[in-house]
Amino acid sequence: MSSRDLLLEIGTEEIPARFMPNTLKDIKSFAETELAENHISYADVSVFATPRRIALMITGLSELQNDIVEKSKGPLKSQAYDESGNPSKSAIGFAKSKGINVEDLKIQMIGNLEYIFAEKHYQGKNTIEILPELLERIIKKLSFPKSMYWSDKTIKFARPVRWLIALYGEEVLEITFANIKSGRNSRGHRFMGAKLIEIKNMSSYQSQMRENFVIIDPEERKKMICDGIKNIEGELNAVVDIPEALLEENIHLNEYPIPFYGSFDSEFLEIPEEVLTLSMAVNQRYFPVRDKNGKLMPNFVGVSNNLAKDMSVVREGNERVLRARLYDASFFWKEDLTKSMDERVEELKNVTYQVQLGSVYDKVQRVKSLALYITEILDKNEFKKFVDRASYLAKSDLVSNMVYEFSDVQGVMGREYARKAGEPEEVALAIYEQYLPKNSGGDLPTGIVGAILGIAERTDTISGIFKIGLEPTSSQDPYGLRRAARSLNEIIWGLGLHININDLFRTACKTLSIDDEIFNKIMKFFMQRTQVQLKEKGFNHEIVMLSMQTAKAFPLQVLRMCETLEKSSDEEWFSNLVTSAVRVNNILVKNQISGTSIDEMNFVDPLEIALYNKLNELTDKVRETVDSFDWEALAILLSELSPVISNFFNDVLVMDKDEKIRNNRIALLEKCQLLFAQVGDFSLLK
Repeated sequence: MSSRDLLLEIGTEEIPARFMPNTLKDIKSFAETELAENHISYADVSVFATPRRIALMITGLSELQNDIVEKSKGPLKSQAYDESGNPSKSAIGFAKSKGINVEDLKIQMIGNLEYIFAEKHYQGKNTIEILPELLERIIKKLSFPKSMYWSDKTIKFARPVRWLIALYGEEVLEITFANIKSGRNSRGHRFMGAKLIEIKNMSSYQSQMRENFVIIDPEERKKMICDGIKNIEGELNAVVDIPEALLEENIHLNEYPIPFYGSFDSEFLEIPEEVLTLSMAVNQRYFPVRDKNGKLMPNFVGVSNNLAKDMSVVREGNERVLRARLYDASFFWKEDLTKSMDERVEELKNVTYQVQLGSVYDKVQRVKSLALYITEILDKNEFKKFVDRASYLAKSDLVSNMVYEFSDVQGVMGREYARKAGEPEEVALAIYEQYLPKNSGGDLPTGIVGAILGIAERTDTISGIFKIGLEPTSSQDPYGLRRAARSLNEIIWGLGLHININDLFRTACKTLSIDDEIFNKIMKFFMQRTQVQLKEKGFNHEIVMLSMQTAKAFPLQVLRMCETLEKSSDEEWFSNLVTSAVRVNNILVKNQISGTSIDEMNFVDPLEIALYNKLNELTDKVRETVDSFDWEALAILLSELSPVISNFFNDVLVMDKDEKIRNNRIALLEKCQLLFAQVGDFSLLK
């Protein structure tokens, strides 16, 4: 079957860099879905983007849609035909509803039963007839964190659309979006390329763009940036920090990236390092430069979207802009040091945290009380004075000039101000580490004081926001409670903290005068988030549910039990035990003889006696291991029980004709059920 290549280019004003990664994923997914639903075969789908264009390229796109067979299942064959093979009313009615003759009905076996089927065949259309609407649907499906309209208020896109290219082979497909009709004319680099470029076909597209200083492949632009930085490192005898997020942003900010380096006055190195690097990264998208020992140098690396005749002009312009920003930062830093941290805490009384929850100072007091409680239950009283002081100073930097100007350095500045003020390092570090982890899988607190402070702060936030009825919905989470719950678990798991989350939230709710109804909503929310996190770690649903049922309100123990069960799940004894537990449950559901005690005189098979003795041996031990959260020991005990109960079921008939023997065996299974119940509902694992 013959095929052609397809090119779709959506030309726009500069689209924000942060939109691009998801946009590329979306347009590829939409294209593949549309092609599959329209039964059009192809070789490959590729997507590219620069700030001014989104490009979809499909190779080997068939010129003819595949023939379509529509298959519909009808009633059972036994209902559709009589004994003589004549069609019944149900068969005739089914055929008529599907628009085919009853003689054309097919018969197909499903399981052990035969059903009638109706098949309708549709001949594939020419692909070129389908593509225009298909491409328009793909464009209309694209959505962005923020969209805008510019002429027609019914049409929105990330930025105004200025041109469209839609080529199937060398033929222009007629499509329209935002009053722009497709053609074959693209545009080069805004400053270095041609205003109009006539694209012949998909094969020539990339090379024609390159000739006009547009590198459409983000991966190629990434290589240009990284190679340029490597050359600069050699020239400066230095190492350039390349955060992945900053690199990706630069990739999507430039159509033709040219790395360069500049410098700033070394006196600015007195400013806290995070302020320097943040100012460079957030405001200017610069990469910090370090010497071979890791010390920050008075240099930066930028990426220009313009290959100037004299790059020194570009360098000097960027140095001038950065110098102004660093002068501001230096001024704020020195000004902030003139006021004590205790004075700033008092200022928090005038800063509203949330209208219904009071000031930031009120929150500080609640968090302090909760943090001291956590210190006590963790038996970390040797850190109590540090927790007390760190809790009190935790939010003092929020009213500093530096944080007002650079909000992302909250915590960082608190740590630095605390060090300058001579506070203990445990206190200074905790003020910073209370915000860790900053994202899923991010760095965790290294000290127990920061971990305690972070747990207390998030617990108070979740409780307070639930109190005022602003808990997360399916689409809204304005106070980041899902992230707060995730961080709580990550801290508890990462630092191995044995905390009863139920008691923790009870304490927070008591401080906030929260009733039982809201408390129960909080716990339901937290347990749901815990379940999601454990599944993300790769544990299957059944193991997670059993572990949460057994370890209950201890997130650390839930995780450890999941790990133990997951490790055991591949072993033969484990699957045999689960099978036995399910059989026990099924038999007892159908046979209720509560109150019947086991009579050893009614045992007639050695396997009954073996199971009875093993249950007597293990029941108390199992209870002890569960109570002490010793999951490895529990697994060993269960592995001992597994072959004994499996042998019993393999060779002993529970439902014996003799009523005494039968009831005695059912009572024995009730004893088994009692042992299983100490661990949880094993039938969950079936």
